[in-house]
Amino acid sequence: MPNILPIIIYPDNILRKKSINIKKVDKEIRQLVLDMGHTMIAKDGVGLSAPQIGKNIRLIIINTKDGIVAMINPKITKKFWAKEVGEEGCLSIPDFFGPVKRSKKINVIYTDLEDKTVKLKAEGLFARVIQHEVDHLEGILFIDYLPKKKQPPV
Repeated sequence: MPNILPIIIYPDNILRKKSINIKKVDKEIRQLVLDMGHTMIAKDGVGLSAPQIGKNIRLIIINTKDGIVAMINPKITKKFWAKEVGEEGCLSIPDFFGPVKRSKKINVIYTDLEDKTVKLKAEGLFARVIQHEVDHLEGILFIDYLPKKKQPPV
């Protein structure tokens, strides 16, 4: 049975730490993905990264029209030049939104739950969410893209 996990809230320092690679896909990681998926849906999110639930590992999940996609050790290999501004929010920064410029299309490589390497091209909202969640793994928050005066108080 999946659990709803507590979300780490800004300005907690774990949100600013760089995450470490996951060495192997095991039962613990699969359970974590289930729990994260359950948490993301319960909190009405479209993406969630492991740092947001207090785990300093390179794992993100994204809610797509085809279900939840788990990306282990994701790496954006290409950001296409065309960019667009979109409104972003974050479960770790409740009730705060801001305009962020991101690439419309990206290429990403990651490991799936079957321990297979997956390469894909993402665009639109899917690409935006991947970029947002991968930023979390680097200790970067969407508010870092906003002018200082538009950022939430610490």
